[in-house]
Amino acid sequence: MIHIKPEILDRINSWLTPTFDEETQQTIKDSIANNPKDIQESFYKNLEFGTGGMRGIMGVGTNRINKYTLGKNTQGLSDYLHKSFPNETPKAVIAYDCRHNSKSLAKVVADVFSANGIKVYLFEDLRPTPELSFALKHLNCHCGIVLTASHNPPEYNGYKVYWRDGGQLVPPHDNAIINEIESLDYTDIKFEANNDLIQYIGKEVDDAFIDASVRNGSFNTPQAAKDDLTIVFTSLHGTSITAVPETLKRAGYKNVHIVKEQEVPNGDFPTVASPNPEEPAALKMALELAEKVNADIVIGTDPDCDRLGIAVRNTKNELQLLNGNQTMLVMTQFLLKQWEKQGKITGKEFIASTIVSTPLLSTLAASYNVESKIVLTGFKWIAQLIHENKNLNFIGGGEESFGYMVGDFVRDKDAVTSTLLACEIAAQANANGSSVYKELIDLYVEHGFYKEHLIALTKKGIEGAEEIKQMMIDARENPLTEVNGSKVTKIEDYQLSVSKNMITGEESPINLPKSNVLIYYTEDGTQVALRPSGTEPKIKFYMSVNTNLNSASEYKTVEAQLDKKIAAIVKDMKLS
Repeated sequence: MIHIKPEILDRINSWLTPTFDEETQQTIKDSIANNPKDIQESFYKNLEFGTGGMRGIMGVGTNRINKYTLGKNTQGLSDYLHKSFPNETPKAVIAYDCRHNSKSLAKVVADVFSANGIKVYLFEDLRPTPELSFALKHLNCHCGIVLTASHNPPEYNGYKVYWRDGGQLVPPHDNAIINEIESLDYTDIKFEANNDLIQYIGKEVDDAFIDASVRNGSFNTPQAAKDDLTIVFTSLHGTSITAVPETLKRAGYKNVHIVKEQEVPNGDFPTVASPNPEEPAALKMALELAEKVNADIVIGTDPDCDRLGIAVRNTKNELQLLNGNQTMLVMTQFLLKQWEKQGKITGKEFIASTIVSTPLLSTLAASYNVESKIVLTGFKWIAQLIHENKNLNFIGGGEESFGYMVGDFVRDKDAVTSTLLACEIAAQANANGSSVYKELIDLYVEHGFYKEHLIALTKKGIEGAEEIKQMMIDARENPLTEVNGSKVTKIEDYQLSVSKNMITGEESPINLPKSNVLIYYTEDGTQVALRPSGTEPKIKFYMSVNTNLNSASEYKTVEAQLDKKIAAIVKDMKLS
């Protein structure tokens, strides 16, 4: 028999009042009688904002995504908008993905905004997340919301908040809005819509966004090269089907084969275990189609179309998946070459990445005399860089988790424009007698061969959250002194904002916002980062190893050596 803690029971009882509808109350009563563990999970805390907004399982309770938790968020955001823009009528734009309840929850959010005197632009149907970021600036709005849980399992949904620059919330707005939300009671939510303030949007914004994607993602590729490129694309049952095929068409790509079984948006994601292009299994059907049509490149996007996974032909003409770091390197090098070719590198340009992504990106940027700015995990921090460095030109940037942003017309990772960019790279490489894969190997020969690996341990529920918390405490209290026999020379603790030289004991400050991340650096150039996920019940271990690659012919041999080293690190850290 599970005993529900008194403080949790108080929260549950507060939802058994007339403020909440009868269906909600009945669901709670049934759960108390039949699923006390589940109801405790649903109420033991409030859902929190993480690296990608608020994401959680749908259902009743303070720790679930439902009309009341999202209504309270939107009420707090409405209050903050009026305080921030006292002499204006605030405007908000709302988009949503293919997930269950996304459309109805988006309408709830629109209703609450409008009930608070805020003008709302609501997309008529599902749209990609990057289009929301674009639409915010295009329509001159003060904030934007997208209802999505990205690549999480089907039972999840989420709520991402964007500010008027088109980027997700960062300090000081994020904490100020959270304080507004926490000061409210559920009785304060205004659910009665003012429909005169809700305007549905669609094709006009779609056309503007797609045209902007074509402008930003095209780089003078000859039409003959485009005609020679065979592409396989899958939307993995998500929103990208509304934008990617049309973007490729307008850019001049005709040989695009879509995985029909995954073309129709579906919140159950019936053909995949996980709709995450980071997972090789998610692209299985696309790879099978690619072999049938002899495709040069395979691209798959996640449900809200901000991440993309890519497979290209290797030196044996086999389709091979690239990891997020490899995709980011190839894309960044291509952009840097294009900017250099056009004479646009003047010393006032920068690229950006994150603390857990490949260190090779900074080396690559330096070779073009372009600054590389490194931020915390999450594209909201890259968007903040762009906002704060208006005197600099942003070329592009990404992170290891399969996200990339081309230019600054969208202020979040953008799989629409990045898909077009990948096709431009492939088409030009093929036309020049090379390939995406060969370009990557040449990059390693020139700058060093870096190989990364990610291990994510899932720890669900109350116990899982406590376990992850304890793992980070243990890592701080008993830090590693060596990794796979290589001495740890430096530890960066982003929660304490301290970088410590483990040889001299010298400490220096880290000038980034606090974050629960630890990074170990060793004598042989290995890096290992530990970080609890901000959007999933996981703790992540990011590993990076490197060595020299003298020639392309040695690639496979050296790669095997690096893979062996990573396997030894995994074993040494008892993560296997």
